[in-house]
Amino acid sequence: MRSSDVSHANWRKSSRSNHGCEGDCVEVAGLHNEVALRDSKNLSGPVLAITRAEWRAFLGGIRAGEFG
Repeated sequence: MRSSDVSHANWRKSSRSNHGCEGDCVEVAGLHNEVALRDSKNLSGPVLAITRAEWRAFLGGIRAGEFG
């Protein structure tokens, strides 16, 4: 994904992140047909974009305890 695609994205950190995050937070932004993720310590770094269906499956896996 090009950085221009997310230049106006509304990035947010998980409400479950530590208050200071110690630089170890992931930020998420909802896009038109995708969800974008980035490392909060590297705001100009790479962005991972996944479909909304993939995002829902990931969140479902978290809720189901699939990731330990």
